[in-house]
Amino acid sequence: MNISFEANDKVNGVMTITIEKEDYAADVEKQLKDLRKKANMPGFRPGQVPMGMVKRMYGTQAKMDAVNKLLGDKLYEYVRENKIAMLGEPLPNANQVPVEIENTDGPYTFIFDIAVAPEFKAELTDKDEIEYSEITVDDAMVDEQVEMFRTQLGHQDTTVQEYNPETRDMLKGDLRELDAEGNTKDGGIVVEGAVLMPQFIKVEEQKALFEGTKVGSIITFNPKKAYEGNDAEVASLLKIEKDKVAEMNSDFTYQVTEISRHAKADINQELFDNVMGKDVVKDEADFRAKIAEGIKMQLTPNCDYLFMKNVRKYVEEKVGELTFPEELLKRIMRNNNKDKDEKFIEDNFDMSVKELKWSLIKNQLVEAREIKIEDADVKNVAKAMARAQFAQYGMTNVPEEYLDKYAADMLKERKNIDMLVDRAVDQKLMEALKATVKLNKKTITLDEFNKLMEA
Repeated sequence: MNISFEANDKVNGVMTITIEKEDYAADVEKQLKDLRKKANMPGFRPGQVPMGMVKRMYGTQAKMDAVNKLLGDKLYEYVRENKIAMLGEPLPNANQVPVEIENTDGPYTFIFDIAVAPEFKAELTDKDEIEYSEITVDDAMVDEQVEMFRTQLGHQDTTVQEYNPETRDMLKGDLRELDAEGNTKDGGIVVEGAVLMPQFIKVEEQKALFEGTKVGSIITFNPKKAYEGNDAEVASLLKIEKDKVAEMNSDFTYQVTEISRHAKADINQELFDNVMGKDVVKDEADFRAKIAEGIKMQLTPNCDYLFMKNVRKYVEEKVGELTFPEELLKRIMRNNNKDKDEKFIEDNFDMSVKELKWSLIKNQLVEAREIKIEDADVKNVAKAMARAQFAQYGMTNVPEEYLDKYAADMLKERKNIDMLVDRAVDQKLMEALKATVKLNKKTITLDEFNKLMEA
């Protein structure tokens, strides 16, 4: 076997592989012997089929399999041993002459085009200064979090006497169907304890009938008109089958027996204990301080993400422009997107090259720091995602066993593994770079952070 590789312009490589009969013959012979042992043909005992017959039936396929396997193995082995930074997959060269394997024993010559990554050096040291922005946790952010907890842990106040649409009050009362003369209909629909939230009534004319409602008030309205186009809502309110709504055009009286309003939890020890745990904080100042601490922790990944965005911009500028084998990369892109047209290639190529450049830079930064990912790192990333998701709902005191279960469930899905590994790599690289470069720390507001993320 003979293998040669040339990359005259350093990024467009051509690999030529010549395979001789002696390179693959032993493997073909082994395949045919294995096939003979398994062959089951009429007139012959198992394993006793003549080798000549086996060769006639399976010889060509066995040779093609052996040559293709050898070709792939040796190509990638050469790439590894010679440390060729190959991009994508090798593609057949335009000068490749069709290889006739069936009727000849070789030699067979294969020519491949190889896209090679440009040579560059991405280095970051303590002499490199990169901006790290910390988001200020202000009183408004803490106030918003406190109000969220008060809302979540509030209760329904049933002592309210007058309906207020601004506070999303809930009415409870008795519905009675009326006849054409406006009297209670004999045998008509009666629903006791029917619950209504007038603010969700679609038709303004019907909604207005509930203004000024008090406990004991009797309102006359038409459910079908009120919830125009929503037969499911009417059926649920009147406790009838949905297909009966079409023939239901009656007015109803609604006598209000109770008005309930969501009341926020008071700021007291009970609220502190429910949010933070028993006796973790003793007063409102400590409560707010803990909330601020939790918000800061939630915002840290955002600060880290912005830092890595700054790292990318800084190191890409430091590396400078790189030359890529554009035409070959476009061929690879077409090969990987056979269902897409040429416009897709042209529209997405520049962004693809931009992401490729960052990927190559990041790989160098990772390799320079000898970053390795263990199972524990992947699990910790999954737990961090779970913790962040719970925090979005104000749940900052989630037990470890729940986080462990959430992480275990994520790791059961194969599609999640690559994403979690990538995040683990990014996390370790970010931590390593924060410890390496000089951090130009700045304090910004959340609004300023959002603007920076949009830039």
